[in-house]
Amino acid sequence: MSTANALRTILIEKLKNDDLILPTLPRIALKVRDAVADPDSNLNLISNIIAQDAALSARLIRIANTGHYSRIIKVENLQSAVTRIGMRQIKNIVMALAMEQLFVSSNELIGTYLAKTWDRATDVAAHAIALFSIYKKENKHTHLQIDTLSLAALLHNIGTLPILTEADGYPDVFADPEFLAKAISDLQSHIGLSIVKAWDFNDDMAESVRYLSKHDYQTENVSYLDFVRLAVFCTVNEGKLDSCKKELTPFVDKGLISSIDDLTSDFFIGQLTEGREMFA
Repeated sequence: MSTANALRTILIEKLKNDDLILPTLPRIALKVRDAVADPDSNLNLISNIIAQDAALSARLIRIANTGHYSRIIKVENLQSAVTRIGMRQIKNIVMALAMEQLFVSSNELIGTYLAKTWDRATDVAAHAIALFSIYKKENKHTHLQIDTLSLAALLHNIGTLPILTEADGYPDVFADPEFLAKAISDLQSHIGLSIVKAWDFNDDMAESVRYLSKHDYQTENVSYLDFVRLAVFCTVNEGKLDSCKKELTPFVDKGLISSIDDLTSDFFIGQLTEGREMFA
């Protein structure tokens, strides 16, 4: 049996027997989630928890000053940023930003793959944010939330993590990038669903990860899954979307965008740039 097939077999067997080592959420994300769930908690306490991470604090201030949250007056400190974002949304935003800590490895080769995976995830998230901005202009009372969508988009390829971790013991696999890409394509949704369940995320997150590439599954109404699917498509086809009319028509018909022209508009490009800056 080749090294590549051996790794694939082991991954499938471990997944079947619940023996695959899954990543755990960063400690600060768990602390914030617990604090938000505590009825006696408040924004001051949450600010104090987040303040333990200087890089995270700086990013939250930047996010609070984006067009999605800005109230014209610029916030200059973490307390004001957390207050502006609000208790409801701060949990998902912190989780999304803290997830970057998972995409690192002491193994240089795996670290490179993980860095590329994170870059892809953040670009999909940035596209999802820009797409949602277009949608919300015409659907101001949607129940969908940008923080939940951002997290769902970042989770779309989370199943790649255990695959690359397991591949650490099979360095020859990296000499065959096509196999590795196929293993990730075949298994990441199953593994990703296991991670989402282990992290106790809601059904919207599970649905988005589980059915992302299963296009025969469609939600009745516009959903986070729809936006993540369209964001993945836009990321892969960036720069040539004007020639993808056939593939984009279902998203137009469902109402995510009004026309393909939305995806080349100055507004979309501006929102995409702002979304990318959130994770820079």
